[in-house]
Amino acid sequence: MHPDSYYRLRLLNDFARIFVAPSILLCFILRTADISLGFLTIPAYPICIALCAYARLAYRDWQQDQEAHRLGARRIPQVVGKWPGNLDIYLKLLKSTQTTYLGSFHLSLFEEYQTTTLNLRLLWQDVVMTMDEKHVQFILATGFNKFWRGARQKERMEAFLGKGIFNRDGDEWKAHRALARPFFARDRIADFELFDRYTQSTLSLMASLAAQNRPIDVQDIYSRFALDAASEFLFGKNVDTLSWQLPLPGTALIGPKGSATADEFGSFAQAFENAQVTVMRRSRRGYFWPAYELLQRDPHEVDMKIIQQWVDPLVERVLENKSNMRKAGVQNSLDQSVFLEYLADNTEDRKVIQDQLLNILLASRDTTSMLLTFVTYLLALHPDVAKRLRAEVLQHCGVDGAPTFETIKNMNYMRAVINETLRVFPPVPTNGRESRPEPCLFPQSDGTYPERPEPLYVPPSTQVIYLPILTQRNPALWGADADVFDPDRWLDDRLKIFTSNPMIFTPFSAGPRICIGQNYALNEASFFLTRLLQQFDTFTLAPEAQPEGSLPPPEWKHGKGRETYERLWLNSALTAYVKGGLWVRFGKQE
Repeated sequence: MHPDSYYRLRLLNDFARIFVAPSILLCFILRTADISLGFLTIPAYPICIALCAYARLAYRDWQQDQEAHRLGARRIPQVVGKWPGNLDIYLKLLKSTQTTYLGSFHLSLFEEYQTTTLNLRLLWQDVVMTMDEKHVQFILATGFNKFWRGARQKERMEAFLGKGIFNRDGDEWKAHRALARPFFARDRIADFELFDRYTQSTLSLMASLAAQNRPIDVQDIYSRFALDAASEFLFGKNVDTLSWQLPLPGTALIGPKGSATADEFGSFAQAFENAQVTVMRRSRRGYFWPAYELLQRDPHEVDMKIIQQWVDPLVERVLENKSNMRKAGVQNSLDQSVFLEYLADNTEDRKVIQDQLLNILLASRDTTSMLLTFVTYLLALHPDVAKRLRAEVLQHCGVDGAPTFETIKNMNYMRAVINETLRVFPPVPTNGRESRPEPCLFPQSDGTYPERPEPLYVPPSTQVIYLPILTQRNPALWGADADVFDPDRWLDDRLKIFTSNPMIFTPFSAGPRICIGQNYALNEASFFLTRLLQQFDTFTLAPEAQPEGSLPPPEWKHGKGRETYERLWLNSALTAYVKGGLWVRFGKQE
């Protein structure tokens, strides 16, 4: 079945359940009882539909109350809007993604209800959101088997990520993870020669632009660096995106997740990012998102056609090589193969290979590129941190020495800067799961009505959103300066805050689904930053180069926390990104 058929069938089923079934029921009652309503017949049907809907909702609430009581729990505090179905809250949530600081509307609800876990009850559907670290721990680790990606996520993401590791559950997910895990062993992720090749070519291009005093969209160029390195790591082939046209300062347009270019790479990047934006848009629209797309083609269709034009030749080439090697009696070893060859050695299913590649490509490109983007941004805002970090780099590697696994391991301030960046700007600011068809209980927590110590009842098959960006900036967990970028919190006595409660910092997730490529990303980012700081010592934001409409609006200055002084527009589409890119000038005074 074509992926877009799933949600269309579900929408048809919902339409029949909500509108058709009550109408048939009323018609049957009227005919059986031989009742004629005359001119009241027409309004009787919508009234019947409304009454049936109310009865279903009332019965569901009664069931949940009874089940919660039986389990010795209470229901999650529910947001009460001004309009039926919390339609006003729903519309504000949709609007907030385009106009407000990421997470600020969610935080305002938590503060209004004085809790860290809420049921939004959007359009009469349970939607739980939490910033409570104990509840996040339960979702990701201690209650892992109570949650899954779920049918709704597969519905939203099937056309994009298909059968890949991020879009599967149960035995299928375990098989994908077992297949990928050996390739990300320590001797593979420490391939510093590969890092060095792509770092040098990227910095050479940046140095040329810096010599012209030309600002650079670092989000774009870091994405190209990460994609080129990942393409060799994964495919054994450099797609060489750094040689394509770069966005021009002051004239670049806003793309799906940053700035945009009108060339072959630009079409791939935009398609790849459009697919992510589509998934996130569907997620934000909630249960009834298919209604928005009822009269149009699946938005993924055009994007996936472009993506497949890039990926399909790579898959065909490796399968052909595998066939030739088999005929010659030769087989790749794990140490000698790239990820694509490794996949082909374990399966010949083209769809599985393609989906796994896109899943891993998404993680390997976006995690590294966004970490580097936010580190550069924070170095520009905090020149004292940049100076201290550069001094550590020169102490361990000199002005041109290549970093090694050991030197990176010994650069404590480097790791502190990276950790603090990941804390303030997690790569995945918002994430979600779905509760299994059985109800479960969130554990007691100090953050959710402390005067009520009972556990919280989570309804079955309910979307649960958790927000690392709020958890990792929560003053109740990190102290009054939680919004402040301060790498020293990872080096002084404040480190105890994390070591005593590790679930307050989960930039790579946690539990059984913790990111298998996190060491690859951390090593790659550390290597690049070392070389970057050997090359440059000044980092200056260039707001005049930003595309129109990509700077934070003036009203943010009246908000709270980082919102009041942030100089980039943070947003999220599966992974974090900066609206319009992040334009920076690089220099070297010494």
